[in-house]
Amino acid sequence: MKELLPDIDRWRSRGEKVALATVVATRRSSPRPVGSKLAVSESGELAGSVSGGCVESDVVLAAQEVLAGGAPRLLTYGITDDMALEVGLPCGGEIDVFVEPLE
Repeated sequence: MKELLPDIDRWRSRGEKVALATVVATRRSSPRPVGSKLAVSESGELAGSVSGGCVESDVVLAAQEVLAGGAPRLLTYGITDDMALEVGLPCGGEIDVFVEPLE
């Protein structure tokens, strides 16, 4: 979280709201460990990472919905081992990401 603070402070100094996404659980293989965070400013700036790729872009969309007044939410992403093998990955995995406004 410390590495995100300069960005969060800058966004807040401009009067922007900020959403925080946190990896709260992983099963099998995952690109980022539990505790990884992504901060999203109201204007769409990003700091940190919860995964990368298509998961990251979906988390950003959820963060924007939360910033627009939506409820905090728990998101789950994953693929089965069979699906992973089909695309050349050694195994599948799942992550749970909690998205909330940063108060």
